[in-house]
Amino acid sequence: MRAAVLEGVGRIQLEERPRPEPGPREVLVRVASVGTCGSDVHYYEHGRIGDFVVESPLVLGHEPSGTVVVAGPGVSRDRVGRRVSVEPGVPDFTCRQCRAGRYNLCPSMRFFGTPPIDGAFCEYVVTHEEFAHPVPDTLSDDAAALIEPLSVGVWACWKARVEPGTRVLVTGAGPVGLLCMQTALAFGATDVLITDVNSVRLGVARDLGASETLNVGETRLSDAGFEPDVLLECSGHPAAIGEAIRAVGRAGRVVLIGMGGDEIPLPLSHVQTRELEVTGTFRYAGTWPAAIALAAAGRVQLDALVTGHYGLADVEQALTAGTRDPKLVKAVVRPQE
Repeated sequence: MRAAVLEGVGRIQLEERPRPEPGPREVLVRVASVGTCGSDVHYYEHGRIGDFVVESPLVLGHEPSGTVVVAGPGVSRDRVGRRVSVEPGVPDFTCRQCRAGRYNLCPSMRFFGTPPIDGAFCEYVVTHEEFAHPVPDTLSDDAAALIEPLSVGVWACWKARVEPGTRVLVTGAGPVGLLCMQTALAFGATDVLITDVNSVRLGVARDLGASETLNVGETRLSDAGFEPDVLLECSGHPAAIGEAIRAVGRAGRVVLIGMGGDEIPLPLSHVQTRELEVTGTFRYAGTWPAAIALAAAGRVQLDALVTGHYGLADVEQALTAGTRDPKLVKAVVRPQE
């Protein structure tokens, strides 16, 4: 099979590799679409994210969809031919976190496109059958791939306890911010304000149903007069985080989603006097059924986020598209092209 391999910082090569074979309880998936993510871009540009360092050639990509073509030993043969959204992280199933249902925190997690585990910018991938989630024919291949970032939004809204009547502030209108916004609305949030400095992305947010948008490059959040119950922080920008936390009302919930610097200033007095709950999120656990249901019901629009398609030979172009196109929201790689 063909695979787009990160050989070093800023250098991807197209290679021929042996097609993987599924082991017990595994399936082989012919990859149809793979969304590009900021983490893929970061590995391409810097060769590392925090403690995860690219030390040998690596296939990036962790947002795949496709079709099951081979069932390994112990897998029902009726899985073959099913279209699936692939959950990219397989835990060990045995550690303390897995047994408590927090498999996203499994210290032995094998996650696509995270060193040293190869990802999905290739023609075929193998995964555990439980993490190849069937999708209805009403979902496109692109939408099935974007169940992964939608799961980030579902997990964040669960952590924030978003429910009917909740007022939500989303900071950052990138793909994850736009999906957090849509998920909050689907969960019943009555007012969702989303902020960014990119007017194009704020226009996309309005098209997708945002209650309000705010360009914080032109107007300070503190001047907007919006006091949310929940902050879904997707920008990762330290200054934006501090200002957004100060906007949250009493007994509010702050969920930190965006990956920014290792440390941020925390307005501790505001957190204490308003008894805010502040938590981080790391990936997701058990979100795929809910995310697929939301997308299939039309409660969340996924195809609307896709602004460019690239073949496997053009992965480098997909990862650098954001530097050339200010209108880019989500680039998708189609490995069979």
